[in-house]
Amino acid sequence: MSDAFTRTEMLLGAENIEKLKNAHIAIFGLGGVGGHAVEALARCGVGHFTIFDSDTVAESNLNRQIIATIETIGQKKTEAMKNRILSINPSAEIITHDVFYLPENADNFDLSAYSYIVDAIDTVSAKLELAVRAQTLDVPIISSMGTGNKLNPTDLKVCDIYKTSGCPLARVMRRELKSRGIKKLKVVYSEETPLKPLFSENPDSKKQSPGSTSFVPSVAGLIIASEVIKDICGI
Repeated sequence: MSDAFTRTEMLLGAENIEKLKNAHIAIFGLGGVGGHAVEALARCGVGHFTIFDSDTVAESNLNRQIIATIETIGQKKTEAMKNRILSINPSAEIITHDVFYLPENADNFDLSAYSYIVDAIDTVSAKLELAVRAQTLDVPIISSMGTGNKLNPTDLKVCDIYKTSGCPLARVMRRELKSRGIKKLKVVYSEETPLKPLFSENPDSKKQSPGSTSFVPSVAGLIIASEVIKDICGI
């Protein structure tokens, strides 16, 4: 594996490659955004991961999630992601939590152990809990806003939550974070106006699942990885 990260070292330098090797990154959510973020971080030589997801790989994930293949359907997402990381970097250390992070179980996890936190979950209450706790502990965090019902990855931006516009999820997050006294949060969000799905995946369900593609969530995940790498390396 001596040559595995040489091309990255050519841009970042040996000292930063060592920083990434020693970094411990927590990723909450291993879907279309989180999975691509994890893979990109692994390919940059990050040495320690803690990954959170309670779900299993489903056939409906095949259109956008990097861990989803015919072979992995039915597997725990944490297991599929761990195997994928190790297939890239066998030296990586990976802790898995088959849980859905919520305010109710947040006390079970010590966020201060992490070099960086990636929030790639959909539930507002969980996103807010992560943001508040990360700021209290002074742990860097980046949060993904909505990528569903979007078709244009070039509309994705990185900025502070209070500078976002046009994203329904970001609008809710801004309001709730302000009420909690949180003054900043780095996010990846899309300025694209969400499309309305042509039909409902589950007509009998009260919750409407968003439409999705292979190229918007994935780009959001790659952007997140780039921000994490640059921040850890001080670039």
